Amino acid sequence: MTTASSPAAQDSSGPSTRSVLLVFAGLMVAMLLASLDQTIFSTALPTIVGELDGVEHMLWVTTAYILASTIVMPVYGKLGDLVGRKWLFVAAISIFLVGSVMGGLADSMTTLIAGRAVQGLGGGGLMILAMAIIADVVPARQRGRYNGIMGAVFAVSSVAGPLLGGYFTDGPGWRWAFWMNIPLGVLAIVSAIFFLKLPKREYAKPRIDFAGMIVLALAATSLVLFTTWGGSTYDWNSPIIIGLVVGTAVFATLFVFIESRAVEPVIPLGLFRNRNFNLTTGAGLITGVAMFGALAYMPTYLQMVTGVGAAQAGLLMIPMMGALLISSIGSGQIVSHTGKYKLIPIIGMFVTALGLFLLSTLTASTAIWIMCAYLAVMGLGLGMSMQILVLVVQNSFPQSIVGTATSSNNFFRQIGSSLGAAIVGSLFVARLTDILAAELPAGGTGDTGLNSLTPAIVAALPDEIRTVIINAYNDALTPVFLLMVPLVLVAAVLLMFVVEKPLATHLEGVEGEPSLNEQILDESLATGANPTAEPVLAVRTGTVQVVDNRSAQGVGNP
Repeated sequence: MTTASSPAAQDSSGPSTRSVLLVFAGLMVAMLLASLDQTIFSTALPTIVGELDGVEHMLWVTTAYILASTIVMPVYGKLGDLVGRKWLFVAAISIFLVGSVMGGLADSMTTLIAGRAVQGLGGGGLMILAMAIIADVVPARQRGRYNGIMGAVFAVSSVAGPLLGGYFTDGPGWRWAFWMNIPLGVLAIVSAIFFLKLPKREYAKPRIDFAGMIVLALAATSLVLFTTWGGSTYDWNSPIIIGLVVGTAVFATLFVFIESRAVEPVIPLGLFRNRNFNLTTGAGLITGVAMFGALAYMPTYLQMVTGVGAAQAGLLMIPMMGALLISSIGSGQIVSHTGKYKLIPIIGMFVTALGLFLLSTLTASTAIWIMCAYLAVMGLGLGMSMQILVLVVQNSFPQSIVGTATSSNNFFRQIGSSLGAAIVGSLFVARLTDILAAELPAGGTGDTGLNSLTPAIVAALPDEIRTVIINAYNDALTPVFLLMVPLVLVAAVLLMFVVEKPLATHLEGVEGEPSLNEQILDESLATGANPTAEPVLAVRTGTVQVVDNRSAQGVGNP
C-alpha cells in the first residue's frame, strides 16, 4: 500500500530548469532533422524526377519516408516505455543517417526511394521519442509552451526545407539535401549522449509484441499502397488493388486479435476506451491528411504554374509556415497560462478549412501574393491545433504509458499524412496525366517525354504548349483542396466533444499526482488487464480500491 504523499514518491522539485532546457535543446536538433526531411524534397522533386526519369514515381519520394516513419512510431513508443528512451533515441538518429547516405549516393529512383524509406525508419523514432521525453521531464501544465515550440520547429523546418531544397537544386545539387544531415545527425547524437539525462525508472524484463508489430506494419503498408496505386498505377477494380483492400482488412482484424491477447501490446486496445484519445486521434488523422496533402505538392504547383525557381517556391511557402509558427507558439503559451485548451484547436480546424477552400479557388492567373495569403490562412489554423492535440492525449494517461499513448496518437496522424500525400498525389498525377493526354498536341514537348518534364524544360517550350501544361497543373491540383474541406469540418465537430480535464502541475509520482500503485490501478480499470497475478491495493483520498487480477474486476470499498 502506498499513497501519493509517501516517501516513495519522487522529489517534488523534479528536474532543474537548466537540465530541462539542455534536454529540450538536444531534442530540437533531432526533431529538426526529422521534420526537415518531410519537406526538403518538395521543391527539388521536379528536378530529381526529371534527372532520374521517374515522374510516375514522384509521390513515392515523399510517401516512402512518411510510410516508414508511420510504421515504426508505435514500436518506438512502446519500446521507450519498456526499456527507456535515451539509447533508443540515439539508435533512431543512427538509422536516419544510414538512410541519408543511401539517398546521397542514389543513381536511380529505386535507390533514392529505398534511402528515403530507411530515413523514415529512423525519423519516426526521432519525432515520437522527442515528444515522449518532454513528457518525462515537464508537467502537463508547463508542457503547452514546450509543445508549442515543437510545433514551431516543424514550422521553421517546413520553411527551411523547401528553401534548402531549392537552394541545393539550383546550386550544388539536390544530393546535398541528404549530405547536410550528416553533421546535424552527429550533433544530435552528441547532444543526446551528454545532455539527455532522464529521470531514473525501474524497468521490468520487456516482453515485446513482435507479432503485433509485424502485422501492424503489413496493415499500414497495404493501406497506403492501396491509396497510392488505386486509380493511377492500377485500375480500382484490378486484382492488385482488390487484394490490397482485402489485405488491409485482414491484417487490421488480425492485429486487433493479437493485441487483445498480447502481454505488452504495441497499441493497447484499452487506449480506445478513453474518449479524448478517440476524438483527438480522429482529428489528428484528418489534420495529417490536410497538412501533408497541401505541403507535399504545393511547391511543385508554384514552380510549374507561376514559373518561379525552386528556391523562390520555397520562399513562397514562408507565409504559411510563419503563420503556423506564430499560432503554434502563441496557443502553447495561452494553454500554459490559462490551463484551458479545448476551444483553440476547434477554432484552428475552422480556420484550416477556410484556408483549403481559398486554395481551391486558385487559377493559373492568380497573383502570387494572393496565393501566399491563402497559404498563411491554412498555416494559422494548423498551428492552433497540431501540438495541443498531443497535449490532450498525454494529459489523459499515466506516465508509465505516456510513450505508448503519444506514439499511438501520432501513428494515426501519420497514417493521415501518408493518406494525404498518397491520395492527393494519386489524384493529382492521374488528373494531370489525363489532362495532358487530352489537350497536349502530339509531340508538343519535343524529344522530352511527359515523365521528364522539369520547370526549366517547361519554361523553354513555346507559349501555346507551356500554357496547356500550366493550366493542366492548376486544374489537376486545386479541386483536390476542395475535397478536403468537409473532412476538416468533421474534425472540428469531433473536438467539440473533448472533455477538458485539468492539466497536471507536477510530474507524476509527486505530491498531488498519482502514485505508482494508482497508475497500475488506473490502467487496470481502463484496460481490463493487469500485469501481475496478485491483487493490487491502492489508496486514493480515503478510498480503498482492490483490483483482483485474476478476475480483472475493480471493487470499491469506503
